[in-house]
This record gives sequence, structure tokens and C-alpha cells, in this order.
Amino acid sequence: MTSLADLHALMARLGHAVVQAAVPSASRFADGAPYRFEIPSVEGPEVLEAVVAEADRLGVPVARTSQGSGVMMLTDAEITRMARIGAERGMEVNLFLGPRAAWDTGGQAKLTQAVSAAARGNAVVAACVADALRACSLGIRSLLVGDLGVLEVLRELKEDGTLPAGLVLKTSVLMPLTNAPTAAVYERLGATTVNVGTDLTVPHLAEIRAATRLPIDLYLEVPDDQGGFVRFYEAVEIVRAAAPVYLKMGLRNAPNIYPSGGHLGAVPKELGRERVRRAALVQRLIEQLDPELKRPAGGPAADLGVPVI
Repeated sequence: MTSLADLHALMARLGHAVVQAAVPSASRFADGAPYRFEIPSVEGPEVLEAVVAEADRLGVPVARTSQGSGVMMLTDAEITRMARIGAERGMEVNLFLGPRAAWDTGGQAKLTQAVSAAARGNAVVAACVADALRACSLGIRSLLVGDLGVLEVLRELKEDGTLPAGLVLKTSVLMPLTNAPTAAVYERLGATTVNVGTDLTVPHLAEIRAATRLPIDLYLEVPDDQGGFVRFYEAVEIVRAAAPVYLKMGLRNAPNIYPSGGHLGAVPKELGRERVRRAALVQRLIEQLDPELKRPAGGPAADLGVPVI
């Protein structure tokens, strides 16, 4: 097996040295791991069950699943079932706050994704808060936030005890984060884990890491509507520069399934299984290219938003 150092030495011998500009990050997750796997678009309990079964079959330690359709698209029974699965496995289950401009009556979000997750008006901010309160009452301890004002409101509700103090607030890829100053702003406003732009270089990621202590979430395989990149061979350098980092396994050539539901049949489950298979491919590649990078252990850790049941 060829290590990354061997590959770089080979390229240098051929006169094409690989430039490494990023300073390695010494930061780690609470359990000492430099990276974890996140499986996105886990839209309900059936998809979650399919994902964890595939993770067990392939030996992939999935630390977090995230959902895109929103809390409002799930019944109490479905949320409770997802929370129970997460609690039993010591795994974070992250749910999106449902109301967003892309589904609203306005027109701008129909033309550009730049505002697709925004909360249009205070009534929609209130609806996001309602989603958060409901999810937390059913045991969820991790929420996906797509609006800057909503993020600060949720931080305030955590501080005054309305929401659990340990609630994870994860920013969405639909909230642009492409530089270090923005990362620092998100942290001040209450983010506890930040999703960065899908096309950032390794030096860009190193700059963001220098500006914030928060875990960075990055699509390693990117959905088509976010760029469609497949960055598997960058995984080692990304982990070195950005640790602690959640490696998100999206899919190219996959349908947008938001909002999800029974009308889509088995598609969401099959997409979930394939995302886990992609994570297995990346895990093998990381272990080949840099055996020194500690493999995620799986199971509960102090910094995970594991459901409480």
C-alpha cells in the first residue's frame, strides 16, 4: 500500500512536487479523533435504520446523521423513534429547522439559493423556535440552522434555559461560510459546529481553523446543487488542516429529496446506504494514505449531541 508521503516523494522525483501550505491542526474532538463521519439527508426513522445497519455491516463509525426536510415534516412518533436509535448508539441525530425561504411564498429564493434557508419575517423565526422546542421536548439535542438571526435567537434561548444548555447548533451549508472572520462571527452568535463552503481549498480551511475552536463540517462528496465535487484524495490533507472535522458524505448524481416522505418510496433509504458505502471508501483511503491518523472510535463522546430519552 502506498502512503501519502510515498506518493509525494514519487511526485517530487518526477519533478512535480506537491505543495503543502497548510499548518497541521493540533485540535481534536473530545474523544481524541481528528475526524468523524456525518451522513446527511437521513430524513426519517426508516432511513436512519437503513444507515445504521449499513454502517454496522461495513464497519463505518457514523458519529452524526443530519436531516434536511425539517422538524415540521416529521411526526412526534418519528422524531421519538429517531431519538431512541441515536441514544441507543451514542450517535448524534441532527434535525433541520423546517421553515425556510425556498418553501415560502416569496420569489427571491426561487431564483437563487443564496437566500433559500433564510427565515422571511419574524413569524418564520418564531416557527423555527417552535420546531426547536418541539424537537428538544422529544429528546433531540442537535439542530441544523439555516438563518443567522435564528442562530442568535436560539443561543439566547439556550442561555436563559428555555432550550437545553448542551444543545448542538449546527450551521447549514446554505449559510455561506467561506472565510475565517465569518467563522468567528458564527461562533459568537451561538454556533457549536460550522458547515463551510464546499469548494474551499486546504489553506482556506486552515485559515478557518485558526479563527475558531469549533468543529468544521465539510462535504467530501458534494451534492450536485452545491457543486458536485468528489474530494476523496484530499481527505488526509483536509483532516490535517481542519481537525476536528466532520466529513460529510453527500452524493453526486442523486435526486434532491427535500421534503422527503413516503411518496419517494425506497429512494431515501438507498441513498442513505450509498452514503455509508462512500464513507467506507474514504475511511479505507485515509487509513492507506496516513495510518497515523486516528480512526474514529464510534460510540458516545462528550461533545456529541446525543438524544436524551
